[in-house]
Amino acid sequence: MRNTIVLFKRELAAYFTTPVAYVFICIFLLLCGILTFYLGGFYDRGEATLGPSFFEYHPILYILLIPAISMRLWAEERKQGTIELLMTLPVTLPQLVLSKFLASWAFAGIALALTFPLWLTVNYLGDPDNGVILASYLASWLMAGGYLAMGACVSAITKNQVIAFVLSVIVCLLFLITGVPAVGDFLSGVIPSETVVDALRSFSFLSHFSSIARGVIDVRDLVFFASLIGVFLFMNAVVIELKKAD
Repeated sequence: MRNTIVLFKRELAAYFTTPVAYVFICIFLLLCGILTFYLGGFYDRGEATLGPSFFEYHPILYILLIPAISMRLWAEERKQGTIELLMTLPVTLPQLVLSKFLASWAFAGIALALTFPLWLTVNYLGDPDNGVILASYLASWLMAGGYLAMGACVSAITKNQVIAFVLSVIVCLLFLITGVPAVGDFLSGVIPSETVVDALRSFSFLSHFSSIARGVIDVRDLVFFASLIGVFLFMNAVVIELKKAD
């Protein structure tokens, strides 16, 4: 764990050595404000809550923003040729993969935590259910972790960050839209087996995110996110190992 922590600190600090991190955070906070107070109809609801006007946009918002974080994780290392240097360090490949992921997840968590003025605002304006809001923050952070794990795996495939970004958006979108009712109905019409359709729906981020965001922290939802993150991090390590062999 000592090596992982050292690498984690190095990777997290690297985000703030360039203006990219600050630009990302500013864009994220700006979009959150616009979606909450304008598109989300915060004032029209007449209710002090963040659920319908803030958190419900996160699944779509993350599809565009999270791949912007993950696209550089391995693609940049491969493009600059520094991945060979990383492999010579006295650390294991799992430690490298885990540290890079945790640093990006922590960075996403920092950006999410900076939206706390919205939480203070609803408490000032009314008496919201803070337990539900806290659960929604947890759901949002877990979903970001899932997106990042997939994006990191995709980033390991190519040297081009733009390609990594586009592929990550596509993969994340696929894991989201299976939970949309219209898509579920379409799949039911195409796939004769309802069991297969239900299995595809169970892989949707949307259903698991919505469940936790309602304040119902089900172990199955936590296991889903943990398992998905673990599987894609394992695939990430496998891809790096295969690329190293090439």
